[in-house]
Amino acid sequence: MNRSDGSTETADWAALRRALPALGLGLLVFGLLFHAEAAAAVTVWIASTAYNHCFLILPIALYLAWERRGMIAGLVPRPAASALLLALPLVAGWLLADRLGIMEGRQLAVMSLLQILFLAVLGWTLYARLAVPLLYLYFLVPFGSFLTPALQGFTTRFVVTGLDWLGIPNFNDGHVIEIPEGAFRIAQACAGLRFLIASIAFGVLYACLIYRRPWKRLVFLGVSFVVPVIANGLRALGIVWLGHALGSAQAAATDHVVYGYIFFSIVILLLILLGLPFADKPAPRVARTGPSAPRTPPALLLAAALGVATLASLGPLGAAALDRAAAAPLRPRFALPGCTAAPARDRAARTIAGSGGRLLRFSCRGGIALAVAVFPPRSDPRPAFDAQNLLGGFDFTEPAVRSLRINGATPARWVFVFSTKSPFRAAASALWIAGHPASGSLKTRLRQALNSFAPRPLAPLVIAIRPLARNPADAAARIRAFLAAEPDLAARLAHLVRNPS
Repeated sequence: MNRSDGSTETADWAALRRALPALGLGLLVFGLLFHAEAAAAVTVWIASTAYNHCFLILPIALYLAWERRGMIAGLVPRPAASALLLALPLVAGWLLADRLGIMEGRQLAVMSLLQILFLAVLGWTLYARLAVPLLYLYFLVPFGSFLTPALQGFTTRFVVTGLDWLGIPNFNDGHVIEIPEGAFRIAQACAGLRFLIASIAFGVLYACLIYRRPWKRLVFLGVSFVVPVIANGLRALGIVWLGHALGSAQAAATDHVVYGYIFFSIVILLLILLGLPFADKPAPRVARTGPSAPRTPPALLLAAALGVATLASLGPLGAAALDRAAAAPLRPRFALPGCTAAPARDRAARTIAGSGGRLLRFSCRGGIALAVAVFPPRSDPRPAFDAQNLLGGFDFTEPAVRSLRINGATPARWVFVFSTKSPFRAAASALWIAGHPASGSLKTRLRQALNSFAPRPLAPLVIAIRPLARNPADAAARIRAFLAAEPDLAARLAHLVRNPS
């Protein structure tokens, strides 16, 4: 491009601007198809401090694209029809994530389809020049919460090791660390996820701005991952040590959130100082000369965008078809000797009904309240997981959770929950997916996903037992006695999930 000739530069950019209507149309269709994923992401950005920085991702990506204007000036969009083939496995991945009930999986699939949209319209050459700002958009997806348990465990071990090294007496029970001055709990919010995710996002930006060599960028990204994890361990260790020095655990933990943000600022400054001495010189701007490239017809650009949008719509259309098949009213019939039907018009019943399910309540002998929640056979497993939390007592104040073994009775995996504070309450719950006892694991999600595609799928089911008792031992005894008196309960449940109407 001859920068002394404004008309040439205008012509170059005019060729690129012809792709904007096609991209705009594609983005509009994506917004209509995947508005639920976008709304869920924004909700997480607002609610979670680990993802507040996501509001800055789009402006940063636009800046990175503007910075590369010299690299793309003079290039003409060349639609890549081969990119359409890449959309098919992503559509299948979105549908699988939808059936698994994993919103992060759906959002990652949508973002990948968005990359295919840009690739199909702009072509391989232009997309390669804009790969950094386009791939940076992946940070819009609130992904990574699965790392929290591992980060909690690392931080706990780091603090315990540090206390041992400092000679401070301590006792570790799970994620609770006790010292003579009091107890500290390494909660999920203290695991350092918010520092780690923001640090990686900053590390990618910083590496792309000051480095040109790929190996330097990769090394700095590794540093951006390791430094905040270790720094969060030092922060937690410092708070516990401060409690020891002040003689009060509560005093040291009072402003731990403020300590965290100050420490994170120091971590970012440390990353900048570590990376700055190895910065590469900016790439020289080379003037482009020569005849202008032939223009691409706007209709071809629009066809590429509509092709990707059409393929992307197959996922939501398939999910809608499965949801319509699952929308038939549920009229489960369930009867037990010694139990009478009770009204189910409470908040739990309304919540379960809002998810397409049906709640049945019974009052049974021995001071037992029985609740059975049945869900459409082709639904995703999330409503069943939520129903177990709601009916199974996980909302109790300071709940204690134990497994409850019932010898010679139903094979269901019973989770026993009771309150550790007054008033005493207790509950035992079991989850059934695809006609089998299950837990809230990825294996369970996969089982229900496969079940939803079956010709005659089985209805997910949750059963909860709440005994009228005064202590955990009495509650467990009443639950065992009830299940012992109903040795065929598992068979009745299996019959119910096979005949939901």
